[in-house]
Amino acid sequence: MDSLRLYDFELSGNCHKVRLLLSLLGVEYEPVVIDIRAGATQQPEFLALNPRGQVPVLVAGDEAIWDSMAILAYLARRYGGGRWLPEEPLALARVMQWLAVSENEILYGLARARAVLLLKRPFDLEDCQAMGRSALELLERQLTAQDWLAGGDAPSIADVACYSYVALAPQGGLALEPYPAVRDWLKRIQGLPGYVGMPGIEHS
Repeated sequence: MDSLRLYDFELSGNCHKVRLLLSLLGVEYEPVVIDIRAGATQQPEFLALNPRGQVPVLVAGDEAIWDSMAILAYLARRYGGGRWLPEEPLALARVMQWLAVSENEILYGLARARAVLLLKRPFDLEDCQAMGRSALELLERQLTAQDWLAGGDAPSIADVACYSYVALAPQGGLALEPYPAVRDWLKRIQGLPGYVGMPGIEHS
């Protein structure tokens, strides 16, 4: 089994997704703390791992894998035995739909609203919050009908990919109280064996 090294920033929701799945899978790894605020991701040695200059990066043996979605897919296939990323075409498509939501409405809405308030990033807060509310309403409709985003009786990497920035929504000025199904889903994830949190996530 390859040794794993995770280049990580504690306040990054994208990094948390990877830490969360690693812990849910019970997979050991070596954390490497990267301070993105000090420009560490723009140094030549880091850019050799990820030319985009972003965390997270997972080094598995001699291979560097970057982008949180790519890392989640790798870990699910490598260590998850089909549980977290199904092979059946329709079930796989349903997971991919919610990975797309994580990289669109959730990223441009919830994550960026938080980045404005927490990290002083220059995005339009009102626009980000409006998109964030759209994301929460979308999840609320889905989770009113079923326990997990992609359906079925168990979580998938769709849930892991969407979880972190939804749980961090209050840091972007978006209250979760109007979304009871979303809050119940957050509790279900927090109750999974191996769950790990991060600063800013309030446990219900």
